[in-house]
Amino acid sequence: MTQFVSVDDVATLFHGRGSDRFFRELTAVIGDDFRRWPVFEKAARLASHSRDGVIELMPTSDGETYGFKYVNGHPRNTLDGKLTVTAFGVLADVASGYPTFISEMTLLTAMRTAATSALAAKALARPESRRMALIGAGAQAEFQALAFRAVLGIDTVAVYDVDAAATDKFMRNLRGVPGLRILRAGSVAEAVAGADIVTTATAAKTRATILTPDMIEPGMHINAIGGDCPGKTELAAAILERAKVFVEFPPQSRIEGEIQQMGEGFAVTELWRVLTGEAKGRTSATDVTVFDSVGFAIEDFSTLRYVRDIAVEAKVGSDLDLVPAPRDPKDLFGVMGRRTNLHERRELEALEA
Repeated sequence: MTQFVSVDDVATLFHGRGSDRFFRELTAVIGDDFRRWPVFEKAARLASHSRDGVIELMPTSDGETYGFKYVNGHPRNTLDGKLTVTAFGVLADVASGYPTFISEMTLLTAMRTAATSALAAKALARPESRRMALIGAGAQAEFQALAFRAVLGIDTVAVYDVDAAATDKFMRNLRGVPGLRILRAGSVAEAVAGADIVTTATAAKTRATILTPDMIEPGMHINAIGGDCPGKTELAAAILERAKVFVEFPPQSRIEGEIQQMGEGFAVTELWRVLTGEAKGRTSATDVTVFDSVGFAIEDFSTLRYVRDIAVEAKVGSDLDLVPAPRDPKDLFGVMGRRTNLHERRELEALEA
């Protein structure tokens, strides 16, 4: 049997643990895997682009466990009442090839993105950072705010979205969260003013300049998570030129991230090297740092591993009859026969009754 965790199971685990504990633990697990980055197989995700969006496969392995995520990104979906992003993930045993764990990853993608953002900010932002600006109040927004509150102690979030209803939703969902003050901004500039950390998380598949150089103050940390496919950016190139830029996996980031605007020789630092002490992050209180995050398979691997383990601990989830279990491994057809015979017996018993 293959362990399965559903949408409802993930919500149960999140609320059962509490958002603070969940995000701290998930951030720690992702951080642990970043620190063993060299052991993983790494490749840019396999993407199928269309006019309406993208469908991607994101695989990796640490030599013992193999994992992948199926994920889409279709910004127009909301016009039809559908989510922009949906996903599911799989873990498998490398030794046998058997799939051991399957989980929804629509919720978990939002959670792992928020946890990875917090992990990077913990390493790159000023330690005293308490005020955050959120540009984009869509599906990512609440998760980002809760993760930054749990991991960095953020206590004030200024939010702006061109869609007033999205901002209403964000404020409604986080109303009453202890120790978190939510401010509604009237523009990007108003939200960013005075912020220690700025997260950009917009959905439009276009080369945008959500942040311009005049908005950037000395010491800011920018968490740029909206630019995640070719032709989609959020930051003016001039911001990148003056900042220290950190990425997950350069071959993927140069295609999909903010740095797709820059030449191949543009210098970036891999986040895992900062976490292991092999490279420097922020070196002064006035540095402007940018985490150009496009999402990488190792983050999904970490998240699947974390959820698998806490689901077992909490006795949440179910078993899927996904892989046949013949008495004789060379007699796969025999499984069909047994099922057919059982079906026939039941039909006969029904007729006799």
